[in-house]
Amino acid sequence: MTDPKTVHMEPMGPADTGMQVWEEINPDDLVSGKPVQRGHLYHSDKETGLEIGVWDCTPMTTKFEPYAVNEFMHVLEGSVTIVYEDGSEDTIRAGESFIIPKGMPCSWKQSEYIRKFFVIFDDPSGVLADGSQDQRVIRPLPDGPEGGMAAYDPGDPADYMTDLPAMTAHAYFTDPTGQMVVGVWEAEPFERPTAPINRCELMLIVKGSMTLKGDGEEFDFKTGEAAFVPVGAPYGWRSTETVRKIYCAFLRKETAANAVEAAE
Repeated sequence: MTDPKTVHMEPMGPADTGMQVWEEINPDDLVSGKPVQRGHLYHSDKETGLEIGVWDCTPMTTKFEPYAVNEFMHVLEGSVTIVYEDGSEDTIRAGESFIIPKGMPCSWKQSEYIRKFFVIFDDPSGVLADGSQDQRVIRPLPDGPEGGMAAYDPGDPADYMTDLPAMTAHAYFTDPTGQMVVGVWEAEPFERPTAPINRCELMLIVKGSMTLKGDGEEFDFKTGEAAFVPVGAPYGWRSTETVRKIYCAFLRKETAANAVEAAE
């Protein structure tokens, strides 16, 4: 097993392999279409039910049923319309992000080719959010909610190589187990030394640029690019301008529980 490290997520998959054709979608799950799907997994952990990757697919419409997983998605190309039980719809287009909570009844109506980054949390416990039958698509906005983002505690000044930066954030979604969190975060310039990260995180840079520092390596990211950092990877940060990101973070149960206790 290779050591965990930061990954620059490519919209068409890794340059050396691209995306591979995946197994056929079960025709019994479809209303229309003969979709061909391709993808690449940057991370797959059967124990936690976490998968992170890039996926594309030709048109299809699925049957109406509860969504099987918690999934965060960022549309890179094309669009998809989510149809609800009452017949209303939400259409998500290229450049937009959205979350479908596990158990939300819906149909996936896709009239064109689509390509997306995704984070799937197939919680093995089967826990559903209260009111999951009435939930709708959640849309993290690059600028945060209309009322603005709240101040975010940057932590111990001793953990920084620069002055303590001002940070703001807003969480749009937390799954019922507290392990998967999706939100928007912004910070003034700062630098932190490299240390193992305690979570998996997909970061979509929506403002500014930064460098993620690994073990003797550096990875530069600018607006419009995506980084994935797996749990345990050497992780340091350096930015010389304000950075804002949409993030999807996953903490194992014991880490999430400790985070809740620390906040109480």
